This record gives sequence, structure tokens and C-alpha cells, in this order.
Amino acid sequence: MYQDNIVLCGSSCYTKKFYLNDDFRGLPEEVQQELKILCVLFTEDVGGTIELYFNEVGDLCIATNSDEGDLLYDEIGSVLKVKQMQIDKKELFESLEKYFKVFFLGEDSDATDVENEKNEED
Repeated sequence: MYQDNIVLCGSSCYTKKFYLNDDFRGLPEEVQQELKILCVLFTEDVGGTIELYFNEVGDLCIATNSDEGDLLYDEIGSVLKVKQMQIDKKELFESLEKYFKVFFLGEDSDATDVENEKNEED
């Protein structure tokens, strides 16, 4: 079991760079490209940085931040954009969580499916 957060990917408007954790190079190329587009467009739109990471139980989380004194960073826009991203990319994010739980946490894929179905009913 992982004790710390595991970064999946991130982007920064300050360095104009995208980062994908080497541990996730096994993801399909289309998924890697979708993550890149998602992150880069976010930072181009609202500024700052974005980081997608898995917490210790395998949930995909999104963190945004900005440099101190960055007057161009749209804090309200970042919150709204993250919420919209979670809605629009729900299926992708659920698939990434399943991938992480199976391949990194060693959970049974059938058990992960049952857990996801239970969460959808709630």
C-alpha cells in the first residue's frame, strides 16, 4: 500500500511544461495525449499549475496552485474549471482510478468494479 500521493501528471503555465510520471508510460498513447491536452489547456486558460495525483487509497485528485503574487491567476475560474473537468472526464478519471488500483495497489479488478457500481448507486 502506498503511503503518499502518487503524481500522475501536471502542467505549469510558468515553465510551459507538461509532466507525466514515468510509472504511467504504460497507459495508452491516446490517454496520455488526452491528459496532456487537459492539463495544458487548463493552465493556458486559468494560469498557475495543475497536478493530477492518486491518494493513498487510489482516488484521483486534482490540485491547482499559483505563484505568490500571480495577478493573472484566475482562482475562481480554476475551481469552476476543475468541477467541469470532473464532470466531462468522469469516465476517463474512473478508468484511471481502476488502472491505478489494479496495477499499483494490487486490488482485484472485479472487486474494483463492484465498488464502483456501489458508489454509483449512492
